[in-house]
Amino acid sequence: MAPRRVIIRNQSAEANLFARRTFITFVGVLVLLLVLFGNIYSLQVESFKKYQTRSNSNRIKLLPVAPNRGLIYDRNGIILADNKPVYSLAVIPEQTDNLQVSINKVSELLNISVDRQNKFFKSVKRKRRFKQIELHPRLSEQQVALFSVNQHKYPGVFVDARLKRYYPFGKLTTHNLGYVARINRKDANKLELEGKSENYAATHGIGKLGIEKYYEDILHGDIGHQEVEINSQGRVIRTLDYTPPKPGKDLTLTLDIELQMIAKRALSGKRGAVVAMDPRTGGILAMYSNPSYDGNLFVHGISSKNWKKIRNSKDLPLINRSVQGYPPASTVKPFLAIAGLEEKVITPDTKVWDPGWYQLEGLPNKYRDWKKWGHGWVDLNKAIEQSCNTYFFDLAFKLGITKISTMMERFGFGDYTGIDIHEESKAIMPSVSWKRGRYNQPWYTGETLSVGIGQSYWTVTPLQLTQALTTLVNHGARKVPHLLKSIKEPTTSQNNQNQGSIKEVIYEEQAPLMLKQEKNWDFVLNAMHRTVQKVDATAHMPFKGSKYDAAGKTGSAQVARIKQDEKYDAKKTQENKRDNAMFIAFAPFSAPEIVVAVAIENVAKGGGGTNAGPVARQIMDQYFGNRVITSSLDNSSSYTNVIAQRQHDHSSQNYPLENTSLEKVESHNAQ
Repeated sequence: MAPRRVIIRNQSAEANLFARRTFITFVGVLVLLLVLFGNIYSLQVESFKKYQTRSNSNRIKLLPVAPNRGLIYDRNGIILADNKPVYSLAVIPEQTDNLQVSINKVSELLNISVDRQNKFFKSVKRKRRFKQIELHPRLSEQQVALFSVNQHKYPGVFVDARLKRYYPFGKLTTHNLGYVARINRKDANKLELEGKSENYAATHGIGKLGIEKYYEDILHGDIGHQEVEINSQGRVIRTLDYTPPKPGKDLTLTLDIELQMIAKRALSGKRGAVVAMDPRTGGILAMYSNPSYDGNLFVHGISSKNWKKIRNSKDLPLINRSVQGYPPASTVKPFLAIAGLEEKVITPDTKVWDPGWYQLEGLPNKYRDWKKWGHGWVDLNKAIEQSCNTYFFDLAFKLGITKISTMMERFGFGDYTGIDIHEESKAIMPSVSWKRGRYNQPWYTGETLSVGIGQSYWTVTPLQLTQALTTLVNHGARKVPHLLKSIKEPTTSQNNQNQGSIKEVIYEEQAPLMLKQEKNWDFVLNAMHRTVQKVDATAHMPFKGSKYDAAGKTGSAQVARIKQDEKYDAKKTQENKRDNAMFIAFAPFSAPEIVVAVAIENVAKGGGGTNAGPVARQIMDQYFGNRVITSSLDNSSSYTNVIAQRQHDHSSQNYPLENTSLEKVESHNAQ
């Protein structure tokens, strides 16, 4: 048996090992403590300000406050777009004794639908109980009154008031003002790209069309904010500071709401548009498209029922016909006459034989005049007075499409007028290059003849007609049509809320249309004057007996193609293929204050003089009221004195009333 080995422990070595480990541990702990205290020093001393600011940011919150939107007035101070209080029913769940019971009782009291109640309870699950939640978005005045009497029975339930856009005249102004509606994703993305999203942090609506959209930045105002202290749960404890928002600026328009009403009444039951403008400034006095729709429906979110009704209407109320294209028909003959005189292919005495048709040499097709048996020998005056198609077929052939389109573009046809709404159409001023680009086809001479009477591809907007007519009566001075008249800067004084500086908007004129012969303006204007004042002229009947001295031109636009041997009969023609009635006019002749363009679609009987002329007459009757502005008509006169008086009046801006009376004679309307 082997002897047992005995291991003797080295106490000294173990003690040294323990001592070394203890020392290392102590050093490690010491290092960690030094790191800890170093970090504490860094946080508490060196970074004190930084983390104090971050702590305050968690404790203090900025709540955005939406500005009040600027108001819109007509030229006489009548409000067109207002901010109307809207009352909603809101609930703070934690303040109610029994949420389910309270909602059931208040819903029974105010007749709140089950759908709204269910929507409310879904919102409760997503939001904190100390946040207010909307139960009913729009309370009627009766509901507000009823709840106010019983509010003490429903703790935690209250009426919340806010301002929403309201248009007192509804359909009457929608196509001009547009409307404000809820900001959608597209709007939000656009605001983000433009760097404006922060200013809309508390805003729910934005201008969608018309003036509301065009002047959105002016009308909206600048956001304010409320600085509040909150706890760890996000509950507001107290308000620390308040910076009020800067309200939007008020706008005054050139529109006259009474003229707008007359336009609506005159177009009742018809599809069409009226534009009236002051040729001295370019200010739009009336611009109405019928039928229209109520912009108030969109402010709170239009219902699917109302949207389908508007969208599916065969009358297309969403279209602003004032700035959409129509075949101009004979209303453009005065402008074509200017082109003919300028290019010296005609003189005022140039005569054309009218047997009732026009025919190109070597071609069988006959281009018919509106008067089947013709007008006989026709000069420029008679061609405009009687709206002789044959004369203008011949004039168009002599000019050619290139010269026609070039001159008409100088009058503004085929281009934007520059009016301050976004919905304007350029319409179409056809040319050789236009047709090649659009249809990849050549231009034919027969199309030039049709353009000569305002047909073929040529379309104009009623607004373009008023601008072109303004250029004509101003002897080439071109005005920019506009709706904005002045801007009211909000006051900073708390004691004078209704005071503020008014800034008139100045519009620069476009480059003038210069003619080689200044007298060419007078030749055409005189002919338009005769068209209204002469007993047998086409536009005499609508203005018979007026107290002011007017001038104008009729037009009947063919919508559907008629075969060579076919006779147009409105009664046998589908409604959407019937002719349109057109009319342009200005008054008083010696110093024009108003120009009017009227377009009426698919008339059942008659032409421009019968249908559109009376509409222009009603607008002018309203504008002039009881003023008597007339001049006697001498068929042999060259109107030299009248033109001289007009030029004097324009320079002095003085419009004296003439005492001579208008010749009272019987007349008939030829077109």
